[in-house]
Amino acid sequence: MTTTGLVRAAGCVLWRPGRGLDGAPLEIALVHRPKYNDWSHPKGKLKRGEDARSGAVREVREETGMECELGPALPTARYVVDGRPKEVRYWAARALGGVFEVSREVDRVVWLGPGAAREWVTEGRDRVLVDALLEVLGVGA
Repeated sequence: MTTTGLVRAAGCVLWRPGRGLDGAPLEIALVHRPKYNDWSHPKGKLKRGEDARSGAVREVREETGMECELGPALPTARYVVDGRPKEVRYWAARALGGVFEVSREVDRVVWLGPGAAREWVTEGRDRVLVDALLEVLGVGA
């Protein structure tokens, strides 16, 4: 994939310690985007001059209402959208707190155990990120 016309984006696999509802050691936040009717990890395009880490934190805040602490880098997703290459850099991010508010871009946020999160995400590349999060945190599913 060439970098000509490359769309740069960043996001996080946002997590918090499990709340005991299904016995999962942690919960992962997924966002629903009504425009695409999909479930994914919070992510978005970088603003001009914005570095990927700052963009990832901003997107989490904008899409979930959560402040977060970035952890290890996760695999970068590369794919084509509308004929243009897109690169999304991801990090593991622990949720520190906040309040979700519905927006034009995201109308729902759910917190799910890893197994359920794998089932809910729309794209296979997002399932890979769930597994990568568990690996870097040293947590079993």
